[in-house]
Amino acid sequence: MAKYIFVTGGVTSSLGKGIIAASLAKLLQARGLRVTIQKFDPYINVDPGTLNPYEHGECYVTEDGAETDLDLGHYERFLNRPTSQANNVTTGRIYQTVINKEREGAYLGKTVQVIPHITDEIKRRVLLLGNEGQYDIVITEVGGTVGDIESLPYIEAVRQLQWELGNENCLVVHLTLIPYLRAAKELKTKPTQHSVRMLSENGVHPDIIVCRTEEPMTYDLKKKIALFCNVNVDAVIEANDVPTIYEVPLEMMREKLDVICMQKLHIPIRQEPELSRWREFLDKLKYPKSKVTVGLVGKYVELQDAYKSILESFIHAGAVNECKVVVQYIHSEFITPENVEEKLAGLDGVLVAPGFGHRGIEGKIAAIQYAREHQIPFFGICLGMQCAVIEFARHVMGLAEAHSTEMNPATPDPVIDLMEEQKKITAKGGTMRLGAYPCEIKPGTLAEKIYGTRMISERHRHRYEFNNRYLEAMEKAGMIASGINPETGLVEIIELPGHPFFFGCQYHPELKSTVENPHPAFVAFIKAAKSYAEGRKASNPLHAESSIHAI
Repeated sequence: MAKYIFVTGGVTSSLGKGIIAASLAKLLQARGLRVTIQKFDPYINVDPGTLNPYEHGECYVTEDGAETDLDLGHYERFLNRPTSQANNVTTGRIYQTVINKEREGAYLGKTVQVIPHITDEIKRRVLLLGNEGQYDIVITEVGGTVGDIESLPYIEAVRQLQWELGNENCLVVHLTLIPYLRAAKELKTKPTQHSVRMLSENGVHPDIIVCRTEEPMTYDLKKKIALFCNVNVDAVIEANDVPTIYEVPLEMMREKLDVICMQKLHIPIRQEPELSRWREFLDKLKYPKSKVTVGLVGKYVELQDAYKSILESFIHAGAVNECKVVVQYIHSEFITPENVEEKLAGLDGVLVAPGFGHRGIEGKIAAIQYAREHQIPFFGICLGMQCAVIEFARHVMGLAEAHSTEMNPATPDPVIDLMEEQKKITAKGGTMRLGAYPCEIKPGTLAEKIYGTRMISERHRHRYEFNNRYLEAMEKAGMIASGINPETGLVEIIELPGHPFFFGCQYHPELKSTVENPHPAFVAFIKAAKSYAEGRKASNPLHAESSIHAI
């Protein structure tokens, strides 16, 4: 029988429940246990697929095509294991299931209520992964903050499961904030006390309290929290701020979070955590030998979470290249042909990010033209790849009005067009081309050099595609389609031979990059940016000297 760990949060949002859950899972996995993590989100959207990135950050897509919360990205990056639709559940999905069952007659004669019907469906979803027999431990992160109205059904479901499963099979980890008042030079425990009291009033008592803090906690402070929150002192865990999220597992190991969980769940400790590859990654991350500056050209740059997986992929690829990747955010809406040189000055590489809609498109196209003409390493993802095709069609093929029908339905040269199977679809939620699809790579191309194989599988999230009516003309003009879907003929990868690095892909490689398996496309891009930076330093000794001092 699988054991269950619930991670709840109090005091404030954005404390890092997902990172704590992923770190605990990593430690348990490193001890030889089979672990998975799931996220329960209290919002009523069925999934985050229709949410603006400004609202909820990026939408993470799984292998099986589920549009999910960005925390699933953390789970995959830490555990190096793919997640699925079963790993992310929303209130909208819970209610949709219950209402559909009511319409089908499953509750004939009964009044459908939050208790027991909604809570029963939540419990069913919690236990679903554990019942498959694949996992020893299922960690469930409960989204939101204790006290939120939206979270109450989940807290009630946890209360019932604590009673049904028993203490040996179920425990609750509660993450809170210990604020530091600089004027008083003191850490304050009162918010944590109130948070735990509120959780207890709903019938759930935490077994372990993890305290986010900017300053180190004293033993006396831990004793105070233990006394007022009715837990053992060793169950009060300090989670001090660290420079990178990838240090959190080691911090939690020092605090013995995994050991305490295993003891409370009566799991025998048979081995020490095997984290040699993780430590090796951290060493390279902390002590880089060089530095590159990469421009991330997008239209949601005000919110870093909108490009979370891309930023993490840069970290993974930078470690492989023993190189610090400095990301410069460039808002595509404010790039023009007149200021593009100024906006991209000093960059060693340009990544044009995914997105939807016409806003900022011309700025992306201007950035790509500059990178192409000035031989700066370029990487385009999804819409970034489509913009590269549009730019090439306009300025090399001579199709001055070439565009995507997403932005200009009346364009005379729709080099990017709506996919055939999407033309009859009107509903927006969950209807894009989603999930993993195969791609066959042409021999002798940059793509083959990057991947080292001829057949790959990558994750997608799009409605528009390269228009194959322009493929022959495009390849004659010098841009080649180096990756093709073998089943549909969809162009997956475009590149420019002769350019130091010009690579655009329709899929989202950032969704498959993990600490232990950095994505080869990002690794190759950072390597190319590194070579470009070294070339600039060699041709400009003053720049080289200033760069060394900057590091």
